[in-house]
Amino acid sequence: MKQSQRYQKIRNLSRRGFGLARYVGLWLLLSVGLVGCAGAQAPTSGTDAASIAEHEAEDPVPAKTPEDDPRLHLPSALPPQARHGVFPPSTPQALQALASAREAMQKKQWSRLASLAPQAQTDPLLGSYVQYWLLRQQLQDSTAPIPTASLQQFMKATQDDYLADRIKADWIVAAMRTGDYATINRLGPVISPSAQVDCALLMAEHMTGTVVTADQVMTAFEPVSTCWTLLGEMVDRNVVGWNNLEPLLRATLETSKTGNARRIASLMFTTDEMASYNALMKSPDKWLATQQRPTTRPQIELVTLALSRMARDDNRVAAAAYVKSVWSASMPKSNMQWVWGQFGLVAALNVDSDASGWYRRSGNVPMTDYNHAWQVRAELRQPKIDWGWVAKAIEKMTARQQAEPVWVYWHGRAMEAQGHAEAAKKHFESIAGVYGFYGQLANEELHRRIPIPREPKAVTKAELARARSNEGLQRAVRLFDLGWRSEAVPEWNFSLRGMDDRQLLAAAEYAKSEQIYDRVVNTSLKTRDEIDFRQRFIAPFEGRVAEKAKQIDLDPAWVYGLIRQESRFITNARSHVGASGLMQLMPATARWVARKLGMKNFSPSSVNDFDTNTVLGTNYLSMVLNKLDGSQVLATAGYNAGPRRSVQWRAKLGGPVEGAIFAETIPFTETRLYVKHVMSNAVYYAILFSGKPQSLKARLGTITPEPTTNVALP
Repeated sequence: MKQSQRYQKIRNLSRRGFGLARYVGLWLLLSVGLVGCAGAQAPTSGTDAASIAEHEAEDPVPAKTPEDDPRLHLPSALPPQARHGVFPPSTPQALQALASAREAMQKKQWSRLASLAPQAQTDPLLGSYVQYWLLRQQLQDSTAPIPTASLQQFMKATQDDYLADRIKADWIVAAMRTGDYATINRLGPVISPSAQVDCALLMAEHMTGTVVTADQVMTAFEPVSTCWTLLGEMVDRNVVGWNNLEPLLRATLETSKTGNARRIASLMFTTDEMASYNALMKSPDKWLATQQRPTTRPQIELVTLALSRMARDDNRVAAAAYVKSVWSASMPKSNMQWVWGQFGLVAALNVDSDASGWYRRSGNVPMTDYNHAWQVRAELRQPKIDWGWVAKAIEKMTARQQAEPVWVYWHGRAMEAQGHAEAAKKHFESIAGVYGFYGQLANEELHRRIPIPREPKAVTKAELARARSNEGLQRAVRLFDLGWRSEAVPEWNFSLRGMDDRQLLAAAEYAKSEQIYDRVVNTSLKTRDEIDFRQRFIAPFEGRVAEKAKQIDLDPAWVYGLIRQESRFITNARSHVGASGLMQLMPATARWVARKLGMKNFSPSSVNDFDTNTVLGTNYLSMVLNKLDGSQVLATAGYNAGPRRSVQWRAKLGGPVEGAIFAETIPFTETRLYVKHVMSNAVYYAILFSGKPQSLKARLGTITPEPTTNVALP
């Protein structure tokens, strides 16, 4: 069987080994009170894209820092106690019962799920999932009592497993709903936390007499149910006040989360003030026309918000003139500076050249990290870059944000342009060990070859055997075999906690032997000292991708770099927007390219087929590249966001810019990160494939503005 087919489809599972059941009898406890229960929703499974895109940070961190979910590495009250052993085969009857049970869970057929439990739970590795689904249903059903005895027995039976931690988190959230704070305190922290759990734990501490600070609340806050409850309580108790809520409201409005913003506003404003808030959000200019000079803090904030909303006016220049002439003298200086920062942000996100002018009016007023970043990008897009303003914009950031490789690099460039060669060199040196886009550029600024790490000692047979015997990893592999990615990915990641570099390399090799290539990459990315680029930049499918690329004169390193970012080599990957396969083709695009190529036997169901997907994907990429003047930067952006957008962004340039500047100033966050990762990946693949030095700068090239033209591509 071909590699891609073997990974794409559910494999023959009878060859795998499993052990004796640890959970016999639990189903009786779990089903009590369940039959006939309805009304609770099970969590949706989520898309493959969510598991594929355990996105690396915007700019890769130094090589000695993990790049996967850092929360799995936090200290825990219970150290990891991985169980090991090779298990005998599981029965076909148990596997069928498991599949039927999952289907029942997804359809919320709780009585059917309970009836399937006796057979399904006999599978020693996956039987606990059926029990977990039953327990979770009871926890989510507000009409059912919390099944304490069943929960305790389940957690004892699955101690140190992923599902034990997961059910503990679910129990904490359910206890929060019922106000059982003593139980929350007794359960304590979980290994894989979430905002729901973090806020519930803080609420329990507060309600049982432990002092909880505003900083703790605001750090934990995300717009989820337990956090809203906590925030409301802490506002009522005067722990959280205006100084906390005002920046949260502004930041939330900045990202257009108007529903969440209104909820925050309701904690700040009176009923009459909320009427004004609603009016200004509907029509800021009309509301402002009815207002006098504000005198109270709420009035000042309402006017400030209304003025900031004027930045979204179709005629932003006229709106700014009105703001300046009518309101600037009546408002505190810091409020007006924040308003001008909002004008700058809206202009920057529209890649308008006047963005830097608005930003320069913002002074040193504190802004969100997001807005500070866009001020720098606005300066970089100027036809003639004023590097002094680039430096000033970066120096307005917090120390933490300034330390991100992206801003270290551009700060270094600003220092260099202003004649501070030694300061610039220190900046570049500090990130030269970062394996990623800005680490590569920093090495080139230092006139060095882009490095790759020395290959570590090969994983030994004993190390690999130890990984294969890890119960959690075996369970994850079985879940991958069944095609249950939404369960398999967190199960795998949980099993990695506490592993050292050698164990992580062995786990990655285990994933490689099972053709689970996304876990090879993401597991290997966690190593700190022993770094294996043959894992991190794996090139599977025995050269068949390179063959397809070479047939149409595409750079194989670039194609591999793109696939690594698109799908992590998962042939049946499907994104939240419907893109499919190794090269993540949208259905309409796949049909269009198939017609162009005269592919007579094409059908939508064949998009995940390795040969079909790579032929269509590489040909589409080639078409985009040719339409965009051979620029890999423009073509990469076009592949992700649509070629028309690349054309539009290029047309709005004020003059030629470095490819790095174009990439950094792409207004779509997903596309910006995507382009930087793909281009960085391509450099590493080219080094690995050729053994020769490579230049990211040369690959990025220079982007020159051209008038918007029609691009006849989907």
